[in-house]
Amino acid sequence: MKTTLEATANPSPEDLAFLSERLTAFNDGDVGASRRKALAVFVRDEEGAVVAGISGYTAWGWLYVQWLWVDERLRGQHMAGRMLDAAEQEAVARGCHGALIDTFSPNAAKVYQRQGYQPFGTLADFPVGRSRIFLQKRLPTE
Repeated sequence: MKTTLEATANPSPEDLAFLSERLTAFNDGDVGASRRKALAVFVRDEEGAVVAGISGYTAWGWLYVQWLWVDERLRGQHMAGRMLDAAEQEAVARGCHGALIDTFSPNAAKVYQRQGYQPFGTLADFPVGRSRIFLQKRLPTE
């Protein structure tokens, strides 16, 4: 079989969907179905605009918080903690036993630690001059 190697900044949606399907099928056979399901928490202002939010998913008994953002006007009001609490409650309802989050903001890492997350690894110079911090938290089981 002749092959070619292609690197691209513009992969087609079809190629990405194919890759996702193949990896999902492999993982399902290797470790079991992930039961991956999106999870989002939003805070909206009086006009309905998003002023804070979390986006992530649950899979294999874990909550992964991929994005967490709070508008500057709401920072310092424990909004991140309240959103994390809501996401964790939903994750527990879905049968999750752990939560995972990462950041390269030292301030955000402190917020997550106040919420009970513990660092378990760092990646230096991601981005250059900072470290990406990986944190986890055990969730209560129902």
